[in-house]
Amino acid sequence: MLKLITSAQMHEVDAHTISTEPIASVDLMERASKAFVCFFCNHFPDKNISIAVYCGTGNNGGDGLAIARLLKANQYENIDVKIARFSDHATADFDTNFTRLKEASVPFIELKAGDFPEENADVIIDALLGSGLNKPLSGAYADLVKHLNNIEKKVIAVDVPTGLLTEGVIDKDAIVLKADLVITFQRPKLNFLLPESASFMDDFVVVDIGLDENFIQNLDSNFELIEEKDVVKTVRPRKKFEHKGTFGHALLIAGQAKTMGAALLCSSAAAYAGVGLTTVCIPAPGLTALNSLIPEVMAIVREEKQMPEIEWDKFTVIGAGPGLGKDSTALMEALFANFKKSVVLDADALNMLSENSDWWQSIPENSIITPHVKEFDRLFGAHTSWWERLETAKKQAAEKKIIIVLKNQYTIITTPEGSQYFNPTGNSAMASGGMGDVLTGIITSFIAQKYAPAEAALLGVYLHGKAGDELALNNRSSVVLAAQVAAQVPVTLAKIIAQKNG
Repeated sequence: MLKLITSAQMHEVDAHTISTEPIASVDLMERASKAFVCFFCNHFPDKNISIAVYCGTGNNGGDGLAIARLLKANQYENIDVKIARFSDHATADFDTNFTRLKEASVPFIELKAGDFPEENADVIIDALLGSGLNKPLSGAYADLVKHLNNIEKKVIAVDVPTGLLTEGVIDKDAIVLKADLVITFQRPKLNFLLPESASFMDDFVVVDIGLDENFIQNLDSNFELIEEKDVVKTVRPRKKFEHKGTFGHALLIAGQAKTMGAALLCSSAAAYAGVGLTTVCIPAPGLTALNSLIPEVMAIVREEKQMPEIEWDKFTVIGAGPGLGKDSTALMEALFANFKKSVVLDADALNMLSENSDWWQSIPENSIITPHVKEFDRLFGAHTSWWERLETAKKQAAEKKIIIVLKNQYTIITTPEGSQYFNPTGNSAMASGGMGDVLTGIITSFIAQKYAPAEAALLGVYLHGKAGDELALNNRSSVVLAAQVAAQVPVTLAKIIAQKNG
């Protein structure tokens, strides 16, 4: 796992690297600027584009001056620098790079407060303020940012878009220089992984600038980013002589007559993810569809207004909710009364839970809930920001001793111990119906295979997104369907296992 850290902690890392490598701070700035320029040159190879580099007078501005000089050294000739001299303060490393800029004969102008230059460049590089901001943008910087946003140029930000806080609540009305791309250093900033950042930046990439990774990994942080090597380490290849009984028996309680698709998706995903036996509890009208589409899955038939007979003890794990409807409270109460192992709750199971708060006391420890944002707020109250949801998830997971999978572009898995894991896989092509049903089936399957619930959540979320990534890439498709993802899971899983065996 990659530790995700705050801006203040990143400054600690800089200081530690400077003192222990050792390296002069201006040389570390040069290294970061070279990493930025290397990526820029590879992705913007046209040396004839015109580039305007906007610099403040702090260290982010120092980065910008170094970047402008290095770009010129890489034969980008149409470069000019605009320095926002809005105060008398400048850092020592900025001053050093300012001298180097002049020696390299890179053209520049200095802006005073209220100056709004005409801008004809094809690309703006934003090196005004970086990660040092700890309050909303105001004054001359805010005025300049508004001006630049109005001229609608392609913007590449250095480390952080000017005006965007790196952690904490993002004000939807914040004044931020909107970036098409952010080239950030060593780690993504926490707020880059939350949906509110989409208003201010389209995408980001992380470039390695050689900071002390051991020091970063030992910092005190509850936030981590899942890496593929974590999944490779966790997954267990199948061994000789193992059989279907080895890999558990999952029950999915899902579907109504009009929402049988949800039941088919989650139960097929469980089977594809490797559970030994899969049973789905469905209404009678869905039996033909189940037998036709997934003959490997067994059924417990629910008759209308009649409790099905379920041998609760025969199942390793139970997942409930996809397409179930909100009129199945008696069935859910029977589940909680009779099954004391981990359960996975999604969709309508969560909607019913939000209206029956006394159920919380009966949910087994280390169970998993998989809400999207609206379901999360129905369960735990309205929130005004995603940062607040992070804090609520941490509090509720600890109090209720459950694992919360808060679905998002970067799905966040919160454990009872307070760890919060961000998942990097998945893409917008997967924004189609049934994806949550598939995820529920995958996670349920891994618990049945005797992965610890937290492991099952991490594996399930990562592989779900990775399968969608592979489909979108290999098929060059702008839309990926949930059934395709379910069928892709064993293929993706086989590639992960191959890495472990190789």
